[in-house]
Amino acid sequence: MVKRRVFDEAFKEMAIELSYAKGSIQDAARELDIDPGRIRKWRQRHKKNDQMLPANTTLTDEQQQIRRLQRELKEAQMERDILKKAVSIFSRGDGRYSDL
Repeated sequence: MVKRRVFDEAFKEMAIELSYAKGSIQDAARELDIDPGRIRKWRQRHKKNDQMLPANTTLTDEQQQIRRLQRELKEAQMERDILKKAVSIFSRGDGRYSDL
């Protein structure tokens, strides 16, 4: 029997952001070792939830810059978290990755 993987909301958000950052659902899915269809479904659900929020179309230059910087910070934090996970996986000492 195949054990079903369950992903929490934080992982889903990170996967969505990674797919946008990489510009490809396929690349993000490959990096996270999950099915691309799953990320596609999460992105659609996320987009639908965003459409329910009121749109603020008149942003000042400062507000636009703040949003851009927030996106960049979120992306950097996401990359840091992925690297932390990778380091923990490769430093387990189970011998699978030590003989490269």
